[in-house]
Amino acid sequence: MTYDFLSPEWILEARVIRDEFDTGAEPAILLAMNLTVTEVPFGDSPLKAHLDTSVGVLALDYGHHPKPDVSITVDWATAKALLIDGNPQAAMGAFMAGKVRVEGDMAKLVGLQNAPVDERSQGVIERLRLITT
Repeated sequence: MTYDFLSPEWILEARVIRDEFDTGAEPAILLAMNLTVTEVPFGDSPLKAHLDTSVGVLALDYGHHPKPDVSITVDWATAKALLIDGNPQAAMGAFMAGKVRVEGDMAKLVGLQNAPVDERSQGVIERLRLITT
């Protein structure tokens, strides 16, 4: 089954995938990032979500993290291009066009972008791609 990125069904399946890959190992980069996603093609917009690496694998879920390192406001298509398609050019283009707003610790964000992807996180990303429309 495939689902729209960040839809309720997608989030439920993403939680299952995250739990399958969570070994309790130390994460390569510790980052809590809040996402405010605009132009969502379903439900209420903007959608509040967060990305958290503290569990050792990439965890993406609803709601804002209480203590984010960085907060990003981005449109849905750009968020999907960056987080699911792995297309940094789309994100850079959107950033240059003023469609991405970043607040907080940019160094941590750059650190995540430049960090090598460990095997578990790569597995999560590949599985998320398989379930995403």
